[in-house]
Amino acid sequence: MRRGLRGKGPDPGLFPGEGGISLGEWSSAKQGQESRRIRCGTVGLRFRPSVDFTTELHHILILYDTPVWEKEGMLMRLDKLLANIGYGSRKEVKKLLKEGFVQVNGETVTDGKTHVDPEKDEIYFGEEKIIYRPFIYLMMNKPKGVLSATEDPGGETVIDLLEEAEAAYRPHPVGRLDKDTVGLLLLTNDGKLTHQLLSPKKRTPKTYYAIVEGTVTEDLVPKFKRGIRLDDGYQTMPAELKILRSGEDFSEVELTIFEGKFHQVKRMFLAVNHRVRYLKRLAVGPIVLDERLREGEYRHLTEEEMGLLKEYVQKQKKIADSD
Repeated sequence: MRRGLRGKGPDPGLFPGEGGISLGEWSSAKQGQESRRIRCGTVGLRFRPSVDFTTELHHILILYDTPVWEKEGMLMRLDKLLANIGYGSRKEVKKLLKEGFVQVNGETVTDGKTHVDPEKDEIYFGEEKIIYRPFIYLMMNKPKGVLSATEDPGGETVIDLLEEAEAAYRPHPVGRLDKDTVGLLLLTNDGKLTHQLLSPKKRTPKTYYAIVEGTVTEDLVPKFKRGIRLDDGYQTMPAELKILRSGEDFSEVELTIFEGKFHQVKRMFLAVNHRVRYLKRLAVGPIVLDERLREGEYRHLTEEEMGLLKEYVQKQKKIADSD
């Protein structure tokens, strides 16, 4: 299994639905494995046993709208649906169906050729209910050396780090991080959300932790608050600088910017004679990087995070409309 999801995370859907959704849990005893196991999207995903589960897990299964499913209108074959969710090969799924594990609208269905509508039909596998959701929202701790792009012939991209279950939805990065920058990167197939977060009118805050060369002094705080003139003459928007540690050779800082120009953080510090040696994004809007995620790992946004994101987007929209 490639680097993949670790951590908690129901995805209730940002715009199509309002209800909270948690994930279905399959115990280690049932699976005969050491790691706890859940099913989300189209495959089973493993958790490290050390992860602190702060979200209550219920017997509910989340199903996303994915282009790999064959549909007739909104219908799809039941055996293909179950196979894509991760219940096994088509042959294994047919066996499970014949053994009576699947119910559709309260009736046991044994024929895999049966077509179902996941938006309207109530589908259960044992006690697990399949819930239809059209979008996927991921938080990744982007590693160094990986490109923030959907594809690139010259190197590995963040999409290459996803399991097939998530990659099938064709998510894209919400904004970009430099190749050598690590930290929070949101990925989604929700173009409306991406636009609302990246639109210059929304002024979405992005917070970074940086290690820079030299001694960063307090006189730079008001300079950053007024905006920094870059090497090409562009005057940045006001930024918020917080000095964490000021050393003789290196200093540690946090910087919050409200736009996303090319190499902006590095260029801002270079303009005041400090070279950035390490850069990590900590937050985008209301979403803060889960520090339990190692570099290269990702997870679905939690119900709480989805609520914060939705509230933030609605608030920014009102501000933009009033300007």
